[in-house]
Amino acid sequence: MKIALITGASSGIGDATAKAFADAGYKVLAVGRNADRLDAVAAHAPDRIVPVKRDLTGPDVCKELIDYAVREYGQLDVLVNNAGIISRTTVEDTTDEDWRQTMTVNLDVPFYLSRAAVPHLRKTKGRIINVASDWGLRGGEKAAAYCASKGGLVLLTKAMAHDHAAEGITVNAVCPGDVVTPMLEKEAADQGLSHAEALETWKAEVPTGRLTEASEVAAMILYLASDVAAQVTGTAMVIDGGGSA
Repeated sequence: MKIALITGASSGIGDATAKAFADAGYKVLAVGRNADRLDAVAAHAPDRIVPVKRDLTGPDVCKELIDYAVREYGQLDVLVNNAGIISRTTVEDTTDEDWRQTMTVNLDVPFYLSRAAVPHLRKTKGRIINVASDWGLRGGEKAAAYCASKGGLVLLTKAMAHDHAAEGITVNAVCPGDVVTPMLEKEAADQGLSHAEALETWKAEVPTGRLTEASEVAAMILYLASDVAAQVTGTAMVIDGGGSA
């Protein structure tokens, strides 16, 4: 059985991805900070989803998590760096604390986890999939720190893909537009909008006329982890209903 470790698995894209991988036969380590929500995710497939409560704020914790996965399950096949946060501010309005926290969660943690995971993924010819954003490929309003962190994650993805392709490790990024998740609700509140108002505003900007579902992003991540995607590496795959076209 293949082993997948998924961060930010307690809600949204991470929740959907953990369930999709479990349904595909993986043993899933679902990592997050909210124990109750992780337990709810694990209830989808108790024999295949293992809830792992961690606050991944430093290199030592990230290395310990990877070591735990390999020690308990013998190998690591897939690392999905999904955990992320957003602060809806311009450069002028971004505090030092907001900048550092955004960079820590969105860029530092994927780097620390990837660094610890590569020696194990080399043995399994494994996969790293980073959940970035379409705003990691183009600018967005009032999201300076977020755009910078996700742009960095896209280029970290490409650099790692170059470094490890010959070893059989593929590294790719998924770049969603607006996705129907609890994070989107918080983003609306930060802008003083009701959830319903925000959904209507954002849907109007998408050529397909709707926002992306978390399950659709999860399906793209699952594809990148699959054997049929063995020749796909260094990509930043956009899923945004044509919004960035």
